Amino acid sequence: MSQLSLNETAFEAVIESCLLNNGYRGISRKGYNKEIAVFPKVVLEFIKATQHKEWAKLEILLGDNTEKQVIQDLCKWMDLHGVLTTLRHGFKCYGRLLHVAFFKAAHTMNSELERQYVDNILGITRQLQYSTRNTNSLDTVLSLNGIPIATVELKNPMTSQTVEHAKKQYQLDRDPRELLFEFKKRTLVHFAVDTELVYMTTRLSGNATYFLPFNKGDNGGAGNPADPAGRTYRTSYLWEEILERNSILDLLARFIHLQEEEKLTDEGRKIKKEILVFPRYHQLQAVRQLAVNALKKGVGSNYLVEHSAGSGKSNTIAWLSHRLASLHHTDNTKVFESVIVITDRVVLDKQLQDTIYQFEHKRGVVEKIEENSRQLAVALESGVPIIITTLQKFPFVSQQLIKLAEERGERSSGILITKRFAVIIDEAHSSQNGETATDLKEVLGGSHLVEEARKKATEEGSDTMELLYRSMAKRGKQSNISFFAFTATPKHKTLKVFGVNNEPFHRYTMRQAIEEGFILDVLKNYTTYATYYKLVKSSEEDPKVERKKAAKSLARFLRLHPHNIAQKTEIMIEHFQLATRHKIGGHAKAMVVTGSRMEAVRYKQSFDQYIKSKGYDIKSLVAFSGVVTDDKLQGVTYTEEGMNNGVKERELPEKFATSEYHVLLVAEKYQTGFDQPLLHTMYVDKRLAGIQAVQTLSRLNRTHPLKEDTFILDFVNKREEIRAAFKTYYEGAEIGEEADPGNMYRLQQELDISGIYVKEDVERFCLVYFKPKQKQNVADHEAMNAALDPAVSRFKILLRDNEKEAELWRHKVNSFRNLYAFLSQIIPYQDSDLEKSFIFLRYLSPKLPKGYTGIDYNFDDVVRLEYYRLQKISEGSISLNEHNRYVLDGPTEVGTGIVREPEVPFSRLIDIINDRFGTDFNQADQYFFDQLVESAMLDTAIIKAAEVNPADKFELVFKNLLQNLFIERIDQNEDIFARFMNDLSFQKLVTNWLANQAYYKIKLR
Repeated sequence: MSQLSLNETAFEAVIESCLLNNGYRGISRKGYNKEIAVFPKVVLEFIKATQHKEWAKLEILLGDNTEKQVIQDLCKWMDLHGVLTTLRHGFKCYGRLLHVAFFKAAHTMNSELERQYVDNILGITRQLQYSTRNTNSLDTVLSLNGIPIATVELKNPMTSQTVEHAKKQYQLDRDPRELLFEFKKRTLVHFAVDTELVYMTTRLSGNATYFLPFNKGDNGGAGNPADPAGRTYRTSYLWEEILERNSILDLLARFIHLQEEEKLTDEGRKIKKEILVFPRYHQLQAVRQLAVNALKKGVGSNYLVEHSAGSGKSNTIAWLSHRLASLHHTDNTKVFESVIVITDRVVLDKQLQDTIYQFEHKRGVVEKIEENSRQLAVALESGVPIIITTLQKFPFVSQQLIKLAEERGERSSGILITKRFAVIIDEAHSSQNGETATDLKEVLGGSHLVEEARKKATEEGSDTMELLYRSMAKRGKQSNISFFAFTATPKHKTLKVFGVNNEPFHRYTMRQAIEEGFILDVLKNYTTYATYYKLVKSSEEDPKVERKKAAKSLARFLRLHPHNIAQKTEIMIEHFQLATRHKIGGHAKAMVVTGSRMEAVRYKQSFDQYIKSKGYDIKSLVAFSGVVTDDKLQGVTYTEEGMNNGVKERELPEKFATSEYHVLLVAEKYQTGFDQPLLHTMYVDKRLAGIQAVQTLSRLNRTHPLKEDTFILDFVNKREEIRAAFKTYYEGAEIGEEADPGNMYRLQQELDISGIYVKEDVERFCLVYFKPKQKQNVADHEAMNAALDPAVSRFKILLRDNEKEAELWRHKVNSFRNLYAFLSQIIPYQDSDLEKSFIFLRYLSPKLPKGYTGIDYNFDDVVRLEYYRLQKISEGSISLNEHNRYVLDGPTEVGTGIVREPEVPFSRLIDIINDRFGTDFNQADQYFFDQLVESAMLDTAIIKAAEVNPADKFELVFKNLLQNLFIERIDQNEDIFARFMNDLSFQKLVTNWLANQAYYKIKLR
């Protein structure tokens, strides 16, 4: 083996050969002008070949000076406006517009542009000496019509040189003041490449140069897969796919763009910073694959994009919106007449408008619906190419279409002419619930949906019930709408409705985002505390109380107890003062997640008091909705603005971003969609599970140049629960148990024969509800209520005579509604009786009287806290690299029963809470038993046993598992293990108690 075949030269040669064989031209380095950083002869060759008329007119004006003047004006234009704008839109020379590149049109109606596109000269130059000040050379430079657009530094690990050396070379040996490297003026992207990995940057800044990974991902993680054919390098996709002639021209035309970010300095001043955005590999792949599939399949398909936080979703949506809006069939008809982006994020609309303006260079392509549903109706009617709106405006569009027609002196049914729509949903898991999502499909389904419903009604001999069949039709897929749904945390329903064979169309995992450094691993530093306490009854009375209800009241008593609040406040503030505030260059911030609005109020008061007593330079803000009434002081109320000394709700995120504030205390706010890179620490005093745990804790994962880690201190949740929540999404969500359509029909039958309503009630209600619009009148509301009232009366009697049966019936109603709302989006049901039952029960449900919910106990005067201790239980990383699978199950509720807690003496309940398992062990042993219960509840056999067995039968199944759990944990608590194995009475007591704990927890969750 020769030395030549092992070094970088051989690597360069492979790349050069590939590009030269696929439409590139080798450009001699001798033709490079170091003073102006272009290849002048190639520039002139391209202009002369593609723009004969313009060149001839300039020659008449300038004569022999034409070439020099054109190059001079081109360079001035690029220096002033930037190379990207110049490539896209040309430059002026003596009043004549000249182009230095031609890009592929979305259609083929301009044959001259097609020829000009083919004439583009993609050049490759090796070992280019680019400077007038030194003899440094670049491994590879790519140019378009003589203008350098990209540089590549290559390294070969076989000679102990890796991509890290290439990055260092750019940082230390490539002076950003060189014209070739000046931001925006010449080259747009710089690749550091070896045989394993690719990194890229769009701005050289010396040591501060920041490289992003540009890798495909390998088996759900970072890196690149080996070539399955064993043919080439892991990184060959860069030159075979990304830098391929048509691909690089497409990147220049429709992907690379300038983004202006507004940031706050530590002093609170706003500064603007320009960033040149080059798509990451997964973004580019997702947009291109979605466009190819949309073109191939046409309108009417659904696509799910599962992209982790940190994936750059806003840009992906912007690129996809533009791509879909300009997508044409081979006959030059548009695939989609309008693209609708459903989002609640304010930042997305400006980003979309600014990005697309750079591609199109014209306004009016994007319209943000920020006023009302009238504006949306106008945009839909006039066919605005890209519309940004919220879901909530769609139910009122039909009324607005009628009003608009009346203003024009026309008559309208409020139905759109059916057009072809692409609907992009930002955060799909929160945009598919309720009737509002079906209203969107009804509005966009337009006249075609109405006509299909009319035909179906005629076929069924129900001409007067056209609206019923329209209501059925709008639930399923619409042939004129394609959905493109984005989410980082899909639910079971999301995968079923938008997935392809229950899988996302494209995936960028949390694991890959963490390994590539786009987000931080928030579970790396996770500390849990346990609270040990003793409550004693301080009154003589010992009333009977409902166990579950009283337990909740006692738990609330403890959570709001001044000593509990004070102890946790001290731990949090001292930790912040000693550890957190020195992070991120002294700018780190923290969030406290509380369990209720009242807790948020108490913590805010406690924080302010403790900080003042210590004299710490720490300021806090609190976030909660509405007005909170003090449970101790009569007539005293609290608002967010009042507790924050006048900081208005809309100002809070901006205020918190300044150096004035350090800690944000929240109650059900800012736990989703809140991006604050300076957020380093989270203190959790609230039960979190599943998707809520992932979304809440992920507030910490945003990166910052000075942010090296994060920290979570959790007073409530167990590590296994948090691990299970994150593991579900770490390497991509998987679908679990399917919803059974048979359960829906069974529930419908059980409800029908219950006697609470009769068929005539349903028919009476639906005759009015689905009455043709021209026949509707003000008396309809009265008639619908009259049709519901007999069922309400019958339910009241059942509730009085048999509360348990009544609550079970209510539970079946909710289960049926949930199943039908879900399954009707997937299965095209033609059963009008199902739709009638659904609509009738939907409006009956809120009219049903509530049952006895028990007493709201207040134990402030009858209980006192005798013993309290906070103890650190664990700290360190929660690993997600285990192989356990956690899947997303579908709706499985079948309305088979409810659990009612028995009444117990109040004194006994106190004993249970103080010493849960009736043993003589100390409080520290409590955690050991908790772990046993939680571990048992993760076992699928135990879960199934609890669902189908009474408590006594369940204990028999539980007993076998419990012995194994004890044996596995022998080294954790030898005393308890020995007593459990040797003392049969103790074993029986513990087994019975733990089985009951597990059984009721499974039943109630």
